[in-house]
Amino acid sequence: KTVYRLGLGNRYGRLKQTISGIHYNFSLPADFWAPFARSRDARPGQDFQTDSYFGLIRNFRRHSWLLLYLFGASPAICRSFVKQPLDDQPHRLESFDEGSLYLPNGTSLRMGRLGYQSDAQSALHISYNSLDEYADSMHEALTRSYADYEKIGVKVDGEYRQLNTFLLQIENEFYGTIRPKRPILSGERPLTALRSRGVEYVEVRCLDLNPFLAAGIDSVEARFVNLFLLYCLLVDSPDDSVHESAIMGSNQLKVVERGREPGLMLETLDGAVSLQEWAATVMDGIRPLAALLDGMHGNDLYTYSLDQQAAKLADPALTPSARMLEVMRTQKIPYFRFIMNQSIAHKGYFDEHPLRDRALVEYQRLASESITRQQDCLLY
Repeated sequence: KTVYRLGLGNRYGRLKQTISGIHYNFSLPADFWAPFARSRDARPGQDFQTDSYFGLIRNFRRHSWLLLYLFGASPAICRSFVKQPLDDQPHRLESFDEGSLYLPNGTSLRMGRLGYQSDAQSALHISYNSLDEYADSMHEALTRSYADYEKIGVKVDGEYRQLNTFLLQIENEFYGTIRPKRPILSGERPLTALRSRGVEYVEVRCLDLNPFLAAGIDSVEARFVNLFLLYCLLVDSPDDSVHESAIMGSNQLKVVERGREPGLMLETLDGAVSLQEWAATVMDGIRPLAALLDGMHGNDLYTYSLDQQAAKLADPALTPSARMLEVMRTQKIPYFRFIMNQSIAHKGYFDEHPLRDRALVEYQRLASESITRQQDCLLY
């Protein structure tokens, strides 16, 4: 399935296997929802929780370009992962050195044309206005046949080439930057679980692994992501539309390819606005949340995290994407060597900081249980 679907969706699909990202799950505690519902003059319960998470998702999609700017860490790729472009589909990358291609102001190529995108899905509009609209639009994609997939066939010479010819074979094949989620039962489809029991958490899917951090992410970044998601939950969240979805996609691509470009303009329903101006508005909205959480915890860690991101907006050279290119430039090394050097350094860190015996035993137990559950599901 992967070979065929990546081949049709993106002629340069091999890049999908070369840059990794983080799936960041986020939810609010159970005791948050009742007082939050009362503050909105709403009735507490699963329906309110589900509607609130969809409001968060709509705002996240409007503003997620900011996370690409702040945390994008894939401005370059190894030259071997891009085929010679065809005349009708140039890859648009520039030569960095003999072994690397890049975009000078790129942030997260993984989230652009060369990454987790699909031509087949480009005209697909998934609505996040409610659980019903989301489920209906996803169901249509899961049952609508796609001509290019029909040409491949499903079972040829006794072997499956794909599960079906639909626009989406499974829900998880939709390349969204964020997803509504709910733990599923054995053999249950994700969409069925959502329809039956509502949204329990969201899964953020647009964060690159930071090559300068041993674990790919740290508490400073995580605190800001939490603040950003709280902001998306709490501010007004108008319904989305086909037109606005197109604007969101355009903004994402601009920041992926040109995010650090001085004076870059983004689009809104009310007209064009500079990335810097829009980012300042979001950061101003987040600052009171940082102060509130710091007050609850008796420290200034959330404000510190916010200030660290504000510094990146004031000076793009501080972003991971810019830092990565600067190291490659000053050390005169290609993308491949940069990544290998960082990987070796991180391995050394973990070799020197092994898990304590009790923690190691616990993780080994969890791994064993996970493998057992996986085998049980396969048997099912």
